[in-house]
Amino acid sequence: MQAVRIHHFGGPEVMALEEIDRPNPFANKALIKVFAASVNPVDAR
Repeated sequence: MQAVRIHHFGGPEVMALEEIDRPNPFANKALIKVFAASVNPVDAR
């Protein structure tokens, strides 16, 4: 599965698209498929 990961603080250039293993939920947990996500422009500042 693909994920955008941020490994340290910084601007948009620190975001990296990476291939990661699909997580396995533990007991009493749920795995949710995200169809779309966005970032509020105010949060980016």
